[in-house]
Amino acid sequence: MESGPAIFAGVVFALFGGGLLMWTVARVRHREPVALGVSPVASATVATLAALIALALGTWCFTRV
Repeated sequence: MESGPAIFAGVVFALFGGGLLMWTVARVRHREPVALGVSPVASATVATLAALIALALGTWCFTRV
């Protein structure tokens, strides 16, 4: 029963990270800004790093099951 929260957290992190990564890639491919008012390179880099960190946290949560 203790694996339930780890599974939930893993799914949330994985969905967020995957969604953010797909959204960032789509914005960059269309040459549209990832964040308004910020350097395109910096915003794409920060968004990609946040997505990868979320995916890594999701993976870590799944290893705790």
